[in-house]
Amino acid sequence: MVNLYQFFDSVADSGYRLLSKTKTQLQQVTDRGSESNQELSIQELSNAILSNRGKALGAALAREVVKVYRGLNDEQRMAFFQYLLTEHGVDSENVIRCSEAYQKDPRFANHQALSQAVEAPRQEFFRRVNMAPGGTRSIVNMRTDLLQMIEEKPEWRAVDADMRHLLYSWFNPGFLTLTRIDWQTPAQILEKLIQYEAVHTIKGWDDLKHRLSGNRACYAFFHPALPDDPLIFVEVAFVRGLADAIPPLLAQDEVQDDIKQMDTAIFYSISNCQEGLQGISFGNFLIKQVVLELRKDLPHLKLFSTLSPIPGFMHWLNKERDNANSTLLTEEYRTVLSLLDDPEWHSDPAKETALHPVLMSLCAHYLYHTKRGDRPLDAVARFHLGNGAIMERLNWSGDTSAQGLKQSAGILVNYRYELYSVEQNHESYVNEGQVVTSKTF
Repeated sequence: MVNLYQFFDSVADSGYRLLSKTKTQLQQVTDRGSESNQELSIQELSNAILSNRGKALGAALAREVVKVYRGLNDEQRMAFFQYLLTEHGVDSENVIRCSEAYQKDPRFANHQALSQAVEAPRQEFFRRVNMAPGGTRSIVNMRTDLLQMIEEKPEWRAVDADMRHLLYSWFNPGFLTLTRIDWQTPAQILEKLIQYEAVHTIKGWDDLKHRLSGNRACYAFFHPALPDDPLIFVEVAFVRGLADAIPPLLAQDEVQDDIKQMDTAIFYSISNCQEGLQGISFGNFLIKQVVLELRKDLPHLKLFSTLSPIPGFMHWLNKERDNANSTLLTEEYRTVLSLLDDPEWHSDPAKETALHPVLMSLCAHYLYHTKRGDRPLDAVARFHLGNGAIMERLNWSGDTSAQGLKQSAGILVNYRYELYSVEQNHESYVNEGQVVTSKTF
């Protein structure tokens, strides 16, 4: 059976044959002379795509755009994004005319004209490029490049908004498939897990095999347009009771008991894989779908929880320490916190004992009270609480790696997912900003 992408490929092939026969037509579209043999620029190809209405020729042009874009250097890509901003943006005067017409006569035709006017033509350009074989992947890659350059060119946020709008629709969770990754998964996908792991580095193939077998599992979301590239994946450990530290979950020499004796699923690492899909969230759907899948396959599991980092805690705490007017840090606290100035504090039992109650208290305050607007300042907390999880427990010395100590003095937090309450918790969080915690937090 021919799938949709093979069909698009065949249409593009037909378009290339048509393209070779209609060179004169293309030269007219791009204002080239009929004797010119010079390669078309990506700007000229973009104009041609928007000017042409034929599907076959359009698919061929789209494939040519994908090909040419891959060969551009950074300077040429910057010129291309600037071109999309200035040449294929919204016509402000037309928007005003259509708006005035709609105000005078709000009939459907005027509403439709206004809707078309407020959409930048570059959105249609991206739609047409998406029809090329590999077009979706190319647009994701284009946005990756755009995001890496956008701080120098904040005006490009208009281009980014159009790309994000389209990608949000194309990567709707209804199009995604949940797949369990195991040692039989194709090597090209397994290599990408090692590459994309963002929380706890995978130290080679033996480490990866450990994370995919026995009392460990990995689940990923895939999209039909990127069948060999995960969008996001979560690593799971099956244990007895709540896990409070990362090292036992990662230890390769751990004796793995019968999974039927385990009662808890711990989500200990979630990694987004596609920088070009930044701002398009899949994690909330991923965790809930994995919970449903585990409840079906392993009905003896009773508890579903994360063992999560607290990436913003030490950054916040250092700002408080630098603030001479901080109302949170007493002189006693400041004296104890000065022990953190020793980079080896965690290896000194006396210093660790002194810091323990102070850091745990301040970390609880940070997670529960410190806000960005009406939401928690910590990004991981916002994510899990927004999904309807419960802030369950803080864990001292949960991650004593260099990264764990730098981020949160080694403290980790459990976010517990109870399917019967996640929607109620989500509504309380979204509508009232309520942070739901366990009774013992």
